[in-house]
Amino acid sequence: MPPKIPAPHHNSPVPTSSSCRPGSGPKQEPTSPKQELTSPSYHPGPGPKQEPISPSYHPGPGPKQEHTSPSSPIMPYPRAPAPKSSPLKPVSPTLSPVPYPSKWIKAAYWPSSDSFPVSSINTSYFTHIYHAFLLLDPTTYKLNVSQFDQIKIPQFIGTLHAKTPLVKTLLSIGGGASDPTVFSKMVSSDATRKIFIKSTIEIARKYGFDGVDLDWEFPVNDTDMFNLGLLYKQWHEALVNEALICGKPRLLLMSAVYFASKFIFGEPQPYSYPIQAIHKYLDWVSPMCFDYHGKGDKLTGERSALYDPKSNITTYFGIGSWIQAGVPSHKLVMGPPLYGNTWKLQDLEVNGIRAPAIGVGPGVDGVLDYYQILDFNNKNKTTIVFDTETMSYYSYVGDYWIGYDDV
Repeated sequence: MPPKIPAPHHNSPVPTSSSCRPGSGPKQEPTSPKQELTSPSYHPGPGPKQEPISPSYHPGPGPKQEHTSPSSPIMPYPRAPAPKSSPLKPVSPTLSPVPYPSKWIKAAYWPSSDSFPVSSINTSYFTHIYHAFLLLDPTTYKLNVSQFDQIKIPQFIGTLHAKTPLVKTLLSIGGGASDPTVFSKMVSSDATRKIFIKSTIEIARKYGFDGVDLDWEFPVNDTDMFNLGLLYKQWHEALVNEALICGKPRLLLMSAVYFASKFIFGEPQPYSYPIQAIHKYLDWVSPMCFDYHGKGDKLTGERSALYDPKSNITTYFGIGSWIQAGVPSHKLVMGPPLYGNTWKLQDLEVNGIRAPAIGVGPGVDGVLDYYQILDFNNKNKTTIVFDTETMSYYSYVGDYWIGYDDV
């Protein structure tokens, strides 16, 4: 049974299906909005003085893949001149919108299975909100819209469309709980790709989404990547044709991807994303710059470290690999997490990054959402440290240790 749905602040009408007739649309190809896709972070506290460059990412249901240790040489990076770490006072969780240039993408995923109501989303933080997630039917390769989704999606669309400022709504497909082999089978033939694409367009138009997003975690070999490139091409062409027929703006097309352009860590044979197809056919990709460390590690670590002198499993390396591979920076929308990892320390006197740990700390499987971290820090009077070597935060009290991002 689906969980009880919280009522929105207004009546949310169910969007109706669009009716498209060949030849009724404009002759020219509709274009996507001209905007720089470099994107700032969602900051639940007062905004930083510098301009950040990434959108928020809230994890979907299901575990995310943990990255393994790299075997490649360490990429050099600029060292911060500040001392290694500095204790800080707990920060109040007061929210304050930050005025960013409108040309930037400021996006977040809203998990439909979460208890956080759409009506509580402050759209002044965002330009785009992802509805996460719809799954793929393993037999028909069409989107599976459950009875639960049929209730939640109209609420999502109706509530956000009534808010000011207005944000674009995106339909995200897949996520960490989806079966990656279903996507592999779907992209393997022209016929199944067409079935999938047609289904995504029909659902997006029926409910009034502004775009579609693929979150396949993850392709596993060169064949998957080649077929993924074919999917991107066919999908884009179908979106262009549908917009011409309907006389509507083209649906946006984007994809969540691995933090780096290649799978090179712990793989017997490295394999890369279809860079040319991404450059030509997608509006942007969102590298998942998180889950670098987690509950399986025996040492404390930052979930989304910008730098790491001992590893290439960093956001600096990942984003740099996409740019070096040929994806323009304006098509990269970095995805950081809004949660952190916790550990239980082995030695109370050894409490920095890479400190020995004997298990997870507070939270489900050692994970706390950002607001929970702020509450924990304030209630327990933790020591808060900004580590300039990784450009990240951690806090500790007793034998509990939390790694996270903050401002």
